[in-house]
This record gives sequence, structure tokens and C-alpha cells, in this order.
Amino acid sequence: MCEDIGRYLRSIGAEATMISDIREAPGQHHYTSTDARVFESVYGLSLEKMDDVCKYMMLNPRRYRENIQVPTILTPPYIKTREEKMVQAFFESCPFKAGISGIAGFGLGGALGLFTSSVNPSITGAELKSQTAREVLVEMRTAMLQYAKNFGMIGLMFAGVECCIESYRAKDDLRNGTYAGAVTGGLIGLRAGVKAGLLGGAGFAVFSAAIEYYMRS
Repeated sequence: MCEDIGRYLRSIGAEATMISDIREAPGQHHYTSTDARVFESVYGLSLEKMDDVCKYMMLNPRRYRENIQVPTILTPPYIKTREEKMVQAFFESCPFKAGISGIAGFGLGGALGLFTSSVNPSITGAELKSQTAREVLVEMRTAMLQYAKNFGMIGLMFAGVECCIESYRAKDDLRNGTYAGAVTGGLIGLRAGVKAGLLGGAGFAVFSAAIEYYMRS
């Protein structure tokens, strides 16, 4: 309909895309009463009503659309509600991804710390024989917390940086994980100095690139 209106406006010599533009633009063709009668006889609406219709159809991005075609393969078409879109956006946000990775890394680090403390205890020799059950549990808890905090921080930093880089680049490829590994390794190694930060960033980047390549192949 709006295309027909545009063709009609061009046919009467108007260069504007809307009827209100014709009335407001100086030096252009102003419609006459004859033009208004012809327009109303063709479309069944006055120029003022048609102007409101065009404004609603062209300038209102939130208008209701009943003829949306959703391509489907096996399942019936389904349009998500606003609440479902908000929940999906929350689950796809960078803070959520970073938090989940931090929690997963914390759990993995705790399990690894438990295994390490049982295989390689810090107390050896004669003191190991006289060690009580309470001391063994304290040692295991210390190792578990240490590993859990380290792995949780690595997972949090890596997932957060990767998500930010992916959002900025608007691409999902091998470079995102590589860049995130370089930043994460550099920040972790920077505590020991600039040289350690550079080496840590390079090593973590290579490791992340290898893992990304293996997962995508």
C-alpha cells in the first residue's frame, strides 16, 4: 500500500515519501482538492487518514505483525514471548557465561586438589606416620581450596574475556579463544613480572588455540 502511495505522490510531482512532507516542504508541489478527491476515490481514505496509516506502518517498529513467516523443518513454528527472549538473553550474556565457567572451574579445581593431596601429601617421612585424621582433612581442605580458587579464577577470566571479544568482533572463530588465552595467561603471569606475563600469555594462547582447533575439527 505504501508503495502505491509513493507511486501516486511521484505521479503528481511530489518528491517526498509521505503526505505530511508535501505539506511541510517549501517549494514543492502541494496537492489540490482534485488530487485529494482522486486519491480518496482510489484508496477509500482521505489524505490525512492515509498519512496516519503510513506513519504507523513505516515509523512504528513495535507494531503488531500477523503475517510473519517462520521457516521450519520438523517442528511447528513458534515465536518466543518477550519474557522468553529476556531469559534467553540472560543465559547468553557474558556475566552468566563467566559465572558458570568460574563455578565449573572451582568444582574441577576442588576435585583435582583432593586427588593431588591424596597422591602427593605435603607431609612426608616420620611426621606422616604420626599424622592424625584431623590433620589429613585440614591438609586436603587446604589443597582443595587452593586448586579450586585458581581454576575458578582462570575459568572466570577466560570465559569473560572470550565472550567480550566475541561480542566485539561479532564472530565465532578460532581467534576468540586464542586472544582470550593470551589475555588470561598474561594477567595471571603478570603477578610474577612482565617477562612471566609475556611467556604466560604466549603459552596460554598456544594452548587455547590448540584446544579450539581440536574442538572445531
